[in-house]
Amino acid sequence: MALTSKQRAYLNSQANSMEAVFQIGKTGLTPEMIMALDEALEKREMIKVSVLKNCDGEPAEIADMAAGRTRSEVVKVIGKKIILFRQAKKNSKFHLPG
Repeated sequence: MALTSKQRAYLNSQANSMEAVFQIGKTGLTPEMIMALDEALEKREMIKVSVLKNCDGEPAEIADMAAGRTRSEVVKVIGKKIILFRQAKKNSKFHLPG
């Protein structure tokens, strides 16, 4: 499911008040981190992740890799913050515009 620009804008506005629930450090995206991200997306649908200064990868690359491994969409990458979204199959909290 590819997000449209309207959907991204809507999700980005919803994420403004969110705090980062995960931090990715020098170990990068370990299998355990991917599992934790996957579980959080299952429960919350949208999460914000911080990439720490000691992380080797670029935030955009990490976002693409995390989205691919968790079957989610990258809403936005702002500096060292990543917003990921995966809509729930039932009872979604987010009603995406057209």
